[in-house]
Amino acid sequence: MRLWLVAARPRTLPAAVAPVLVGTALAISQGDFRPLAFVAALVGSVFIQIGTNLSNDYSDARRGADTEDRLGPVRVTAGGLMPPRRVLTGTYVAFGIAVAAGLYLASVAGWELLLVGVASIAAGVLYTGGPRPYGYEGLGELFVFLFFGVVAVVGSYYVQVEKLPWEAFAVSVPVGLLASAILVVNNVRDLDTDRRAGKRTLAVKLGREPTRALFLAMLVLAYVVPVAVVIAGGLSWWVVLPLVTLPLAGRLWRTVRARTDGPSLNAALAGTGGLLALFSLLLSVGILLS
Repeated sequence: MRLWLVAARPRTLPAAVAPVLVGTALAISQGDFRPLAFVAALVGSVFIQIGTNLSNDYSDARRGADTEDRLGPVRVTAGGLMPPRRVLTGTYVAFGIAVAAGLYLASVAGWELLLVGVASIAAGVLYTGGPRPYGYEGLGELFVFLFFGVVAVVGSYYVQVEKLPWEAFAVSVPVGLLASAILVVNNVRDLDTDRRAGKRTLAVKLGREPTRALFLAMLVLAYVVPVAVVIAGGLSWWVVLPLVTLPLAGRLWRTVRARTDGPSLNAALAGTGGLLALFSLLLSVGILLS
């Protein structure tokens, strides 16, 4: 069980939970709430993330991208802790649970949800799998923003209300940015080993300093968007509640800006996941109070 927890990478799971909370909070604020749809959306999102992590573990090991000199936590396939076939089976099981949740959501909110689910699973598998993995071409951050930001928040709202207002898209932006920021920290940490392995992440393409600047820009924009939503008349000033997490964001930026060692950046990776969780929780509370 400990090995499966390592393989599932629980530090990344806030990226799966956060958008469901925000999307559901927006629906509740408008008087709509389907408890079973909320649970199904949460289960589907979490197991898509777990399936993606397992698929990534398996695919990176097969491609030789996870070497002994990597700075991140141990990977169960490359580290020889689990047979590749077992990790692949776990991937199928995780995505199978996500599909089951998706089938329920499609039954209550329309068959379009199945297409969203299929696209999300395909994005998870093709991140490091398939003939041309987009994670090896510098597109990982974009896909995380789209699928763990826009798609997940708007989808979680849609299964409750079956409408697509602009506010749902707007509040998805900071969630997607902070989810992408987790990957940016990961890729800054692994920049040298990824370059040697031929993994052309965005950090490898841009270089360390521009990628650090990108991390800062993501943090800044995540805090600007709620203010912009209020100014645009979408929600009340309660949605700027996440601004109380600015000191945490500042500490993370100082670490990412100055450090290159594995332990510090691993802590920053976990801290960025924590920031996403706390930011999204406060945003959800702010939306409800609106």
